[in-house]
Amino acid sequence: MKCFIMNDRVNDRITAERRRRLEELSRRLGVNFRHIGWLHQALTHTSYANEARTKVQHNERLEFLGDAVLELAISTYLFNHFPGLPEGDLTKARAAVVCEASLSSRAAELHLGDYLLLGHGEQTSGGRRRSSILEDAFESVIGAIYMDQGWEKAQSYVLRQLEDHLNKVEDGSTKVRDYKTMLQELVQRKADSHVVYELLCASGPDHAKVFEFAVKLNNEVLGTGKGPSKKAAEQQAARQALEILNKRIKKEA
Repeated sequence: MKCFIMNDRVNDRITAERRRRLEELSRRLGVNFRHIGWLHQALTHTSYANEARTKVQHNERLEFLGDAVLELAISTYLFNHFPGLPEGDLTKARAAVVCEASLSSRAAELHLGDYLLLGHGEQTSGGRRRSSILEDAFESVIGAIYMDQGWEKAQSYVLRQLEDHLNKVEDGSTKVRDYKTMLQELVQRKADSHVVYELLCASGPDHAKVFEFAVKLNNEVLGTGKGPSKKAAEQQAARQALEILNKRIKKEA
């Protein structure tokens, strides 16, 4: 098992009350953290860090890591439990399980929003209930568990928390309109074609951030999209690209 030591300075900044609440949450999550500072960082939003007078470690890096751990955990589960499913169907099933709606709803059920450290603007504008923030917090906690406990504990946590969504895949009730997957399937019909998503900008205040992404096919920009989260913006860009490609296919037919 591989785990990492938390910077002692982070632990030093945690008040007794904050530590008590984090330990309360860790029991609810079913995770016995060696270094509670990882959970503290996972629930520290960038808006809070930006307003702090001293340097504060926020959760964006843990979100990045948690997103990768989440995708691998769900991919491994689907690969092992559905040996007859082709790659395209596996991708759709994974997209349904790890979509913003499922992650944010599970985060809300765990009351992660109650433990978030938010900046004033985010706090007063309802950030604790905003789906994009809850989704990020869910992924950040996964990253924290991975750093503190290693892969096996993080994988077990993911499967436990998303068990209901995985059961929907089992009984065939999961349906998803995943434009990114649809675009990928269309592109794969031609050899040597590849799709890349590129962040163009992130604008607006922390409590109302808007992301804009472009999707490129072999370095040609086919679509752009905006959304309150990176995943939502990528989906909009993919939808626009699909419309353009389908028009081209009709003209060529």
